Amino acid sequence: MATKLQVTELDFDDIKNNLKTYMKNQEEFKDYNFEGSALSTLVDLLSYNTHYLAMNANLAVNESFLDTATLRSSVVSHAKTLGYTPRSARAPIAYLDVTVNVNAANVPSVTMAKGTKFSTQMDGTTYSFTTNQALTTTPSNGILRFSNVPVYEGSLVTTKYTVDTANPDKKYLLTSDRADTTTLKVSVQTSVADATVETYSLATDITQVNATSKSFFLQESDDGKFEVYFGDGVVGAKPVDGNIVILEYVVTNKGKANGANSFSGTTVGGYSDIVIATLVAAQGGAEPETIQSIKYNAPLDFASQGRAVTTDDYKLLVPQVYADTKSTQIWGGEDNDPPVYGQVYISLQTNSGITLTQAQKDTIARSLDRYNVASVRPIFVDPQTLKLRLTTNFKFNSNVTTKSVGDLEALVRTTMTNYSNSDLEKFDGVFRFSKLSKLIDDTDPSILSNITTLKIQKSLTATLNTATKYVINFANALYHPHAGHNAMMGGITESTGFTIVGNSNTMFLNDNGNGVLRMYYLVGGTTRTYVDENVGTIDYNTGTVTLNSLNVASTVNSNNTIDIILLPKSNDVVAVRNQLLEIDLANTTITGGVDTITSGGSSAGTNYTTSSSSY
Repeated sequence: MATKLQVTELDFDDIKNNLKTYMKNQEEFKDYNFEGSALSTLVDLLSYNTHYLAMNANLAVNESFLDTATLRSSVVSHAKTLGYTPRSARAPIAYLDVTVNVNAANVPSVTMAKGTKFSTQMDGTTYSFTTNQALTTTPSNGILRFSNVPVYEGSLVTTKYTVDTANPDKKYLLTSDRADTTTLKVSVQTSVADATVETYSLATDITQVNATSKSFFLQESDDGKFEVYFGDGVVGAKPVDGNIVILEYVVTNKGKANGANSFSGTTVGGYSDIVIATLVAAQGGAEPETIQSIKYNAPLDFASQGRAVTTDDYKLLVPQVYADTKSTQIWGGEDNDPPVYGQVYISLQTNSGITLTQAQKDTIARSLDRYNVASVRPIFVDPQTLKLRLTTNFKFNSNVTTKSVGDLEALVRTTMTNYSNSDLEKFDGVFRFSKLSKLIDDTDPSILSNITTLKIQKSLTATLNTATKYVINFANALYHPHAGHNAMMGGITESTGFTIVGNSNTMFLNDNGNGVLRMYYLVGGTTRTYVDENVGTIDYNTGTVTLNSLNVASTVNSNNTIDIILLPKSNDVVAVRNQLLEIDLANTTITGGVDTITSGGSSAGTNYTTSSSSY
């Protein structure tokens, strides 16, 4: 009798049952008791073997595709077929001015050798920084100064290999998986007897490589180290037997020295009397590219074909040229406010939390030059943080928890922090009011409900003692009270305090509910005295606040900023262009109270004990 075979199961028990079912359909085993027999052990062995082979086949097939591969070596191999090289570890880079104190009249020039070391301390650990090229300076106004010197954290390593074409397994490896390939210099010496050296450059465009091009290629090997390889004499020059391949690169501790800003040195060009000034603190140190990042970037890199045309192309390329990139926001000039056609705008959020200096922006822009199309050049825009001020009141059932009010308030605060970290604090973030409200209710089984209100805040940096026009764009529609509504008390605008030139009173801002901003101070802490009832405008539809001419003398905030706080039209807030959303926990109030209905107190739901906690 023909038996239908079941071959789709992978689970051990299912395989075993299928084997037993198959055997029971045979005349020889029709009434056989498998459970108590020795044959059951053989069935177990067959099931185990089948399960083992099935799992092995499944895993092997998964490694055959970029999307399903889990081994780094497999992912890297698939990325290579798309022409993508994963990012190596990155060394933190600092920029220094180094002044050599010598009589410049007697010293025509000073050379800072490649490999000159500087040191710094972070958290009690000393880190070494090194130069990756020789620099020479001459006196300027009687001063010998090396300006804007890039120094890399780590040790400068030199590795040499002798070419042996008869050895098919010969590899030219960077000896550490912490090597920064952006610092790699490759050269080929003719032989031990002939010290002639030719410098090779990394091939980035195969169409520009011919049989004589002094180019090298780079790939990640199975153990995470990077390997240099050369052309075959048709695509790229091929080294010959006896040549000596010289690899120079920096081996780094990756991100451990990010933020270092105080450096010392011993000698420069033989002179020990030196003064070091830090222009840009160390930043950019990073781990090698992750498997998830390789999977994401490799297809996009293949699609971009080595040029930047779309915003997605720039989103791919910026992290490649600047390793400290956490996220990017790219938009075309046609989407800018106001529109500027023929430009591309880049806002970059860094892992280290720093704001890029102009020198860093220029460096990234130069690195993107070879990808830009026609006359399009990137314009960098600093990220702006739109803060969310929340006021939360929640009720809880004291009969189902032993936690105090303060404990629950702390847990709600943690919920808000986690939500801000996971859903906000990145480009294109959206604050979903209902989601946060539900997360607050789910913080603890005892929490029954919450009432949360929202205000949004941006800060303007005041130019002190100068009449200045300020434009603050919240890029979200604002609540618009009816004309004249609440005009005496103000509309939807609040601000932190500041003083103006010629008046020592602490001033504040509000609006009249009809689009006009006003400036006032308080008498007796409560009575508002207006000094200017038309200091600017507020556009409720676009969320744009304009202060026409404000001459600020000082601010209550220590960093010369004035916080502008508004009431949005919607409880859902969207980050637009270069905006980042963040819950302002320092100005968020969380108040918990016992629900007297469920906890067995008074029947009046409003009669409950509360404890207020402001963070």
